[in-house]
Amino acid sequence: MEYPLTRLDDKVFSLKKASKKALVAYLVAGDPDLDSTLELMHEFVDAGVDILEVGVPFTDPIAEGPIIQAAHDRALKNNTSLNDIFKLVEKFREKNTETPIILMGYMNTFLANSLALKDAHISGSDAVLIVDIPGECELDEMGIKNKNLASISLIAPTTSEDRISQICSSSSGFIYYVTLRGVTGSSHLNIDEAEEKINFIKSKTSLPIFAGFGIKTPDDAYNLSKISDGIVIGSSLVEMIHEESDQKKFKKIYNYLHEISEAINQ
Repeated sequence: MEYPLTRLDDKVFSLKKASKKALVAYLVAGDPDLDSTLELMHEFVDAGVDILEVGVPFTDPIAEGPIIQAAHDRALKNNTSLNDIFKLVEKFREKNTETPIILMGYMNTFLANSLALKDAHISGSDAVLIVDIPGECELDEMGIKNKNLASISLIAPTTSEDRISQICSSSSGFIYYVTLRGVTGSSHLNIDEAEEKINFIKSKTSLPIFAGFGIKTPDDAYNLSKISDGIVIGSSLVEMIHEESDQKKFKKIYNYLHEISEAINQ
């Protein structure tokens, strides 16, 4: 399927032209609250983040480790809904019209809101990443009929070569390579395995390949950036947000992101 160009495509193109690696940062909307989420989104960009991945809270986020699961629980206790997130994105766009925003969540939430998603691009969202649908699926097969939203797919170390080819042909924006065999926040990065798999994926698509899951340090980020087109940071950020949520002083997080940004673009 042909998709219109999005902010995400523009960002990917500009990074490639500048020979830069992408820094994608994840946070859960509504943790600790929506006002803080809005502040964090702007400050993430100022710290060097190229693409924002906004977690949509769900009761059973099966791909997530305990850190992000707990953040989903806290956001749900705040009654954070997908409609709240649309409004959050709209507020973000009042000051920032360039940074791509990906809505990352689970099938039940998106299917329950499929009508609202038809207009999600109008409030400023650029892509969706639905964790628990097969990567081969097109969004319109799931009842989400919006060609203005890119569809990001996950590929794992255990994904077969046949499925990789199918996933690549139905994806847009970029491919998210999961560097681990566990849930988010796990450890034990295997750089050699990741390099082999990413090289195979690159033979099947012209889309950029971003690597995530298990990246904790600037060294992790540096090593993975050498074999991919960008990296995704999630659990480390979510954990730090929670640690700082009482005082709502997030400077430590922004310094961390700045270090990661510098590490991947040495």
